[in-house]
Formats: sequence, C-alpha cells, structure tokens
Amino acid sequence: MKKSEKTKGREKVAARRQQYKLAGIVAVVAIIVICAAVYLVFYSPGVVAAAGDTVSVTYTGMFENKTIFDSNVNGTPLTFTIGSGTMISGFDAAVRGMRVNEEKVVNIPADQGYVYNPGLVQTVPRSMFQTNQTISPGEQFSFQSSVDGRTRVVTVLSVNSTGVTVDANSPLAGQNLIFDIKIDSIQKASTGSNATATATS
Repeated sequence: MKKSEKTKGREKVAARRQQYKLAGIVAVVAIIVICAAVYLVFYSPGVVAAAGDTVSVTYTGMFENKTIFDSNVNGTPLTFTIGSGTMISGFDAAVRGMRVNEEKVVNIPADQGYVYNPGLVQTVPRSMFQTNQTISPGEQFSFQSSVDGRTRVVTVLSVNSTGVTVDANSPLAGQNLIFDIKIDSIQKASTGSNATATATS
C-alpha cells in the first residue's frame, strides 16, 4: 500500500526540521568554541607573568602629584625579561603575576625605584667641555662612558675654573613614583610559548 502524498509531505517536513535542528546545534557548538578560543587568546587566564618570562608592557609614569614624566601609550611597548635586573625593582615586581591585557596602577617607593647613588656625583675637568662653552648649574649633557660605551645624561651641579661637578643619577632618583601598567604580551621562559593580546580601549 502506497503512502499518501500528505504522509510523504509530513515526512519531508520532519526530515527538514531534524536537519535544521542538527545545523543549529553545530552552529552553537562552533560559536562556543570560537568564543573560548578568543577568550584564551585575548585574556589568557592561565598565563601569568613570572621570573624569566619576557613581557611587553604599555605604561604611564607619574610623580605623586600625578604629573606624567614618561609614557609609551600609542607608542612602542616596553619589552624586558622579568628578573634580569634591567628594570627598577618596583616595576619588575609589579608585573609578576599579571595576565595578558591586565592593567593596574602601582605605587613604587623611592627605595624600589631609582635609588640615589652618591658615587655618581663626580667632578670632571673643565677641559672635557668646549673652551668657550657656557656651563650653568642645572644644565644636562650626554656623555658616552669609556667603560661600557653607554650614553648617560648628567646634570651640572656646580662649576668653577678647573672643574665641573656633575650628577649622573636619574632625575627620578629618590622619588616616589606611580605607574599605570598594562601587559600586552607574555613569552614564557620555560616553553617559549606566547600569550598575546591587542590593547583595547
């Protein structure tokens, strides 16, 4: 006995509904997977910065009165290896435990910032400057070290006929500082894997 056209039509409709249902389930699963992948890439909840990791950060540095003295926002991120000694201790400690795309404001006391070193105050011969050059206290000059080749900025403290007393300490030395820090990327030391994020406004 042949099925009626009506029965056949109902079976086709039911089959289409089943197909749509399966397609819907597949689409939902795909969306969940994509969202999870995006979350892991942009927020990397399981990746935290630790000693030996190389991080890239965006920062704004301020004095206690909130006057900005330096910032790389909208510029090139600062990249360094945690624990390598290239950063002031307070900044180095602040990024430990942070995650990609995480942002925080930290107060760094003077003893964890640019520590003032009296040994960096020296009197150099007047002959190191041009003969007719006018030198006044407060002026800054750049000198290339004969020891390590690095260029350092020194501030003139006093001047007399034979010598010039200069201070090679950072102008930030001895000051309490505030940094607004955001982690842009973390490269783990142990695996070499990267956790990257694009800064969002």
